[in-house]
Amino acid sequence: MSRIRETFAALKHLGRGGFIPFITAGHPDVATTELLLSELAAVGADIIELGVPFSDPVADGEVIQRASERALRNGVTLRDALTCIARARQNIDVPIVLFSYFNPLLKFGEDRLAEEAKRAGVDAVLVTDLTPEEAQTWTEKLIQRGLDPIFLVAPTTSDDRLAQIAKQARGFIYAVSRAGVTGARDQLTSDAAALVKRVRAVTDLPVAVGFGVSTAEQVREVWRFADAAVVGSAIVSQIEKLGGSPDLTNRVGDFARSLLA
Repeated sequence: MSRIRETFAALKHLGRGGFIPFITAGHPDVATTELLLSELAAVGADIIELGVPFSDPVADGEVIQRASERALRNGVTLRDALTCIARARQNIDVPIVLFSYFNPLLKFGEDRLAEEAKRAGVDAVLVTDLTPEEAQTWTEKLIQRGLDPIFLVAPTTSDDRLAQIAKQARGFIYAVSRAGVTGARDQLTSDAAALVKRVRAVTDLPVAVGFGVSTAEQVREVWRFADAAVVGSAIVSQIEKLGGSPDLTNRVGDFARSLLA
C-alpha cells in the first residue's frame, strides 16, 4: 500500500476528512518553499501538492498563474522542485504530490522523471493536461517505481471517461468542484457532491475535491461528501500578499491551520 493510501486509511479510521494544501515551487523562492513544506506538514496537512511552475498553466486561475510567472522569472525549474522535496523529506513524512503540466515532464524525460521523483521522495504525480487515452505508458512507468498516478475529473467528465480514469489511477481521484480554472470562490456548487457520487460508483479510491475551496467552512462542507479537501489559490494568495515578510512561513502556517478550525 502506498503512503497516500495509508494516509487515507488512517483518516478513515479516525473518522475525519483530509487536508491537502497546494503551493507553487519557487514562490516566492526555493528556500521558502522548502520551509513551507515543513510548516504545512507541522500544522496538519495530510498530503501536500507542490506545483511545478509552467509558462502556460491553462487550468490555473490568476493567483497561481502569477505564482508560476514569478517562479519562472527566478529561473525555477522542475529540477529545483525535486531538490526542494528531497531536502524537505529529511524533516517530514507527509505524502507529496508533484503537480505539473506534461510539457516540463516530457522535456525532463519520462523515465528520468519517474526515477528521480521517487528518489526525491515524491509519492504521486498529477499531470493536469494528460488525457487517460494518452497516459497508459506514463502511468505504467510511475506504478513500476511505486509512484501513484493521480488524475483530475470534472463535472463534465463522462461516465465512460470516469471508468477509464479509475482503471489507471492510484492513490486518490482529484475531483474538480466545477468546470473552469482554479481560484477561490465564495461558495461551492452542487456539482462537486454529484461528481463525487459518480466517481464512487466506478472506484473505491478516495476522492479529494479542489478548485474553489478556500475557507474553513468550505473545507468542512467538502468533508461531508468527499475524503479530502484541496486548498490551493487561497494559500498561494497568502504567500503573494506576504511577499518578502520575514515571518511569511509562520503566517502561512497560521492561515493553513485556520482552515482546519
